[in-house]
Amino acid sequence: MRAAGGGDRLREGRAAAGRGAGAFVAEALSAARAAGATGLVLFRADSAFYAAEVVAACRRAGAHFSITVRMNPTIHRAIASIAEDAWTPIRYPNAVWDADEGRYISDAEIAEIGYTAFTGRRTAEQVTGRLPVRRVRRLNPARVPQGQGELSAVYRYHAAFTDSTLRPVETEATHRGHAITEQVIADLKNNALAHLPSGRFTANAAWLALAALAFNLTRAAGALASRTHTRATTPTVRRHLVAIPARLARSARGQTLHLPERWPWHDAATALFDTLHAPPVAT
Repeated sequence: MRAAGGGDRLREGRAAAGRGAGAFVAEALSAARAAGATGLVLFRADSAFYAAEVVAACRRAGAHFSITVRMNPTIHRAIASIAEDAWTPIRYPNAVWDADEGRYISDAEIAEIGYTAFTGRRTAEQVTGRLPVRRVRRLNPARVPQGQGELSAVYRYHAAFTDSTLRPVETEATHRGHAITEQVIADLKNNALAHLPSGRFTANAAWLALAALAFNLTRAAGALASRTHTRATTPTVRRHLVAIPARLARSARGQTLHLPERWPWHDAATALFDTLHAPPVAT
């Protein structure tokens, strides 16, 4: 399974994450434009989408890109060429979780350098952009990956490839923001996708499409209800706004829905109901 930009796709067999990424990105960007997205569009992704086809799809759609790069020897050489006085200290307003060290970090250093990607391909497919790099002091030098000791003994490096026009600090913060996608996938896995897989590919594909549709509708309901529910998980929205206990009474050929008097999320549920059932605007 792969998800991006509100879209999803189920692929058969043991497919690498980057297979067919170019077409998938083009589809996601087209959907964003069709949904009304205007102005600057920035595509953010992890290293699985670091491919010439993805960058080409972004440029054809008139979008900028910000993609995590794999720490290969070419990237290591580019980082090593950055002068020591080019690094700028930054401090995060809120601590950031560092999965490599298993801890929260509050400060780091950033720098950037010009970089040409995909040099192994023909000239027309090579892309020149910026390589913003964040480095964090390593607490445990013994955990340095094999073959990276000389460069990474003191610091751990995280680099991205981008053509955005933002300043380095803004570029790093904007790119790091793409991690919200992991929360979306976790939400889906804890709900509808917990029932996968079936024995049939077509059944799984249909289930995935319905799961994504239900997720998007739930997110829309939460956003319409209150600011508190804008980022609430699916179970929370379902518990607060959908599964409200009620009693239906019939009298004088009419129906009356009796709701709880002290429902904690009364205002949010009422706001959602009024928005969805508002009378048509007079013309």
